[in-house]
Amino acid sequence: MSSDVEELGEGHSPAAWTAVAVSLLGIAIGTVAFFLDIPWLVWAAAGLTLVGFILGFVLSKAGYGASGSRVQHKEH
Repeated sequence: MSSDVEELGEGHSPAAWTAVAVSLLGIAIGTVAFFLDIPWLVWAAAGLTLVGFILGFVLSKAGYGASGSRVQHKEH
């Protein structure tokens, strides 16, 4: 069956992947720092996690989102 409905992309975009990768790195660093009782590194990792989300938003607005103009869509 063929459908003319456009897919939303399910987050498969450079903006989404970058946001998730940077945020997961921040969460991983923060978890280890919390376990080792290094408060300044916990806060720095929280900042890195926030930067990941902001970076994803900025990249999305720059055209690298799921429906962005700079993304090459793959045919299934």
